[in-house]
Amino acid sequence: MRRWASWLALLLGGCASQTVQFHRLPPETPAADNAADIAKEETLMAAAATVAKMASREPTAGAESAKPELPPRVMPADAPPLTTYDPWGRLNRFTYRFNARFDEAVFVPVADGYRHLPSPARTGVHNFFGNLAEIDSIINYTLQGRLGRGVRSLGRFAVNSTLGIGGLFDVAVKWQLVRAPTGFGTTLAKWGMHPGPFLVIPLYGPSTLRGGIGLAADYGTSYLINVADLYRGAQSWALGTVNAVDQRANIDFRYYSTGSPFEYETIRFLFVRKQLIEDAGLHKAAVPAKSNPNIPAGE
Repeated sequence: MRRWASWLALLLGGCASQTVQFHRLPPETPAADNAADIAKEETLMAAAATVAKMASREPTAGAESAKPELPPRVMPADAPPLTTYDPWGRLNRFTYRFNARFDEAVFVPVADGYRHLPSPARTGVHNFFGNLAEIDSIINYTLQGRLGRGVRSLGRFAVNSTLGIGGLFDVAVKWQLVRAPTGFGTTLAKWGMHPGPFLVIPLYGPSTLRGGIGLAADYGTSYLINVADLYRGAQSWALGTVNAVDQRANIDFRYYSTGSPFEYETIRFLFVRKQLIEDAGLHKAAVPAKSNPNIPAGE
């Protein structure tokens, strides 16, 4: 008996050392809960009925006329094909890879070093070559019959060559004479010549047959005029090198930077489409769907 009493005292002592809490449950009110649920459901059903009624109403004549007209849907047939006239594809691909390797090994490192020059010096060099290019713009704007733009290029050349100290400073832009260069390639486009097949020019990059002819004509014009004897002799090589480095430093394009295996096809398509859009702007016409009118759309 004493043994049971001792065990009972030990158990009571252990329980007394713990904190005992009693939780009171909320009162059960099923009737009130059901009424609240019914009221909430009726409110939601009334709101849904109101929305359905507003959606089923027919618009009035004034509302229909005030509704903005949606643009026509673009169908797959409206999109230009990705195929581009490229009969010299094998040679162009070889030249493209050569340009990529040369760009990575020579052009980009030199251009990056050029970017470390002080900004005023780089701006002066860029303005100097831009001012020399105004001579080609004057001639080609005249050949294109766009005399207003030709006069603007003439004014830019006169102002920057004098007040701009040989073109180092673009003073003309402060007089609202904005630079808008053009070349013989654009002149050929104005005369109605099609861009022709795609062409990758060594060290220059993507172009077309028309663009290559225009580039050669522009160089020939500069060589014949020979402003300040800059386009003949050893100084012409130095001038051309600095001009090429300056142009490369102002272009952010990097070969194979996207990692796409179809970069050549993408560049080819975008360049030719850009040419067609610019041609349409010259003639105020719609952009043709095909990259070359001499070949079928699916070829």
